[in-house]
Amino acid sequence: MKKRNYLDFSISKNTPYMRDVFIDEVYFAAKKNKDIYFTTPDMGAPSLDKFREEIPSQFIHSGICEQHMISMAAGLTLMNKTIFCYAMAPFITSRCYEQIKCSVAAMDRPVCLVGIGVGLGYADAGPTHYTTEDIATMRVFPNIEIVTPSDVTSMKVIIKDIIKKPRFLFLRLDRDVMSDIYNKNIKFDLKKGFTNLINGKKKCIISCGFLLNKIYQKLKISNKKDIGLIDLYKVKPINKSFLKEIKKYDEIITVEEQWTDGGFGSAVLEFLNINQISKKIKRYGLEKKYYFENGGRNYLHNKFGLNIDKIIKDI
Repeated sequence: MKKRNYLDFSISKNTPYMRDVFIDEVYFAAKKNKDIYFTTPDMGAPSLDKFREEIPSQFIHSGICEQHMISMAAGLTLMNKTIFCYAMAPFITSRCYEQIKCSVAAMDRPVCLVGIGVGLGYADAGPTHYTTEDIATMRVFPNIEIVTPSDVTSMKVIIKDIIKKPRFLFLRLDRDVMSDIYNKNIKFDLKKGFTNLINGKKKCIISCGFLLNKIYQKLKISNKKDIGLIDLYKVKPINKSFLKEIKKYDEIITVEEQWTDGGFGSAVLEFLNINQISKKIKRYGLEKKYYFENGGRNYLHNKFGLNIDKIIKDI
């Protein structure tokens, strides 16, 4: 069995990979609905093997040609098919940008783009496999929705919602195993687009995905009561009700596994500006360079500006 990439805190051995949960959820839905299709350019996973073998007519291997996969998916939506395009995050964004622009965005086609291994998720594969700019590049499309789940429970809610209401959406998935956050006590509301996980006093951290999960676990362990934490899982569009949540804080801190130019923090800044809200804001992100160093994801975080312990201490 492949060794799990654990965070700095304890994770149950039974915690599944988000990738497998995603594929299984689509598989179970596709077994009941013949109009649900799954396409991928030569990606491998045990869950995909089951999909290929049991419902091959709804599984499309596009070959190692992500651009073709996107155009084909757009065409399938014209036949009222619900289509999921699944590939490594850098290849379904940067490599396919023109096809996404012309075939999906401009034509307003309800294609779900699923990028696996966002940020530095493919450590230590190097700059070809990192997506330190995917939020910046994808959020410029006027009719896109961008969602980043931070645990398995939130992922299931997102998939069911997309199946119920297909639309042009970029789903950012992590490769690493992450602890559960959402449960009967902490509800995940996709329509709302964010969750206030920890009530603070004057300062609040806003993040999403892998880093949000990591910060949440650290704050729980440290038992700090003065720092708030918000999971902004839908960075586009940002819900208007987000204003009420952040107005009570004097200082906002955004943390992202991206370059800060045009990324997660920029989206928050623009939202505040559009709504004429003035706040003291500090943005933490990756150093603006390409990463060739090896040593694992935590090593890269610590070396290039995303040491969570240091960030919390600074705050």
